[in-house]
Amino acid sequence: MPSFYEFFAGGGMARTGLGEEWTCLFANDFEPKKGASYVANWGTAHLTINDVAKLTTKQLPGRADLAWASFPCQDLSLAGDGAGLKGERSGTFWPFWSLMQNLRKERRPPKLVVLENVSGALSSHRGEDFAAICAALAREDYRFGAVLIDAVHFVPQSRPRLFIVGIQKHFRIPPELCLFSHDLLWHPSHLIAAHRKLSQQSMEAWVWWRLPNPPARRSVLSDLIDDEPENSWHTPEQTRKLLSLMAPIHLRKVEEAMQAGVRKVGGIYKRMRENEDGQRVQRAEVRFDDISGCLRTPVGGSSRQTIMLIENGRIRTRLLAPREAARLMGLPETYVLPDKYNEAYHLAGDGVVVPVVRFLSVNLLAPLLAMTASENEIAESGQWFHDEQFALLR
Repeated sequence: MPSFYEFFAGGGMARTGLGEEWTCLFANDFEPKKGASYVANWGTAHLTINDVAKLTTKQLPGRADLAWASFPCQDLSLAGDGAGLKGERSGTFWPFWSLMQNLRKERRPPKLVVLENVSGALSSHRGEDFAAICAALAREDYRFGAVLIDAVHFVPQSRPRLFIVGIQKHFRIPPELCLFSHDLLWHPSHLIAAHRKLSQQSMEAWVWWRLPNPPARRSVLSDLIDDEPENSWHTPEQTRKLLSLMAPIHLRKVEEAMQAGVRKVGGIYKRMRENEDGQRVQRAEVRFDDISGCLRTPVGGSSRQTIMLIENGRIRTRLLAPREAARLMGLPETYVLPDKYNEAYHLAGDGVVVPVVRFLSVNLLAPLLAMTASENEIAESGQWFHDEQFALLR
């Protein structure tokens, strides 16, 4: 059974996605509240609550097949302050990577590494931050590539995320897991543009990972929304206030939903927009395509998502309920959420979508590890690909 370390674990959503076929050896997060959620669902056996910079390799048992790191995105996000990998939060990548370097010195580096972050990581500091991450992987003898997966293929939530997947270079890479060039479904134009800015060493280590087409999504937003939620509906006055914040184009969407004559569920976010006078004002923007906007952590000015339910000529609004947010992250109904609303919403908005992790595990991580098990470790002198063959793949 393959094993893994889970860094920046939050409530253990990567662990949930990997499933029972994987064994957790170690998990870490900095926030005690998230740690409490992890413990509520997984127990205390593998979790360490501490700053990643204060961890040592002595705390990491054995040799994990995989190190998963969903490191903080705030400084890399397009909505962030632009600090990038030099920021206090996203910069925690470096102490995590120091642990990986020390594991290599101890001759027990993880066979696989997965780094997950927002798509803004590709363009942060004009691509320099992405290039720095790739260079770090290449220096530690990982072959790697990146894919951009939007969770909307799996759950009714628009949530594109970057996944960088690396494998120790002396392992055989099955040809069916590689492409000779990019696939626009998983390697969109901004990923390709970021790839072009990599160093020669990183280019030589790069692999265009092959993934199958995603399965047909089985749910829409209205399927996940409760008529009798955990939290209360807004008062009529609160709903009217929300409607007053809408620009004409969004009010028309509401009118069209009213005229449809069927139950309609929309998701609303409040955003700052320029009005016709060039002034920045708060607007409420709604979508009725049965897809949720990207869940966010309700901090730093980001709003929480509001639900609008239109049925029988009546409009009702309320905040998205914690269990509904959990469903949008692909978490099972049995997943234990925090009792407090903001803590539950923050946990969901800061996580990785469970079916996306599962998709990666089944279609890339598990096949890579199966090959390492069946072929055993290949000496560097007997690499499956010669340099000129990897040049073709690049």
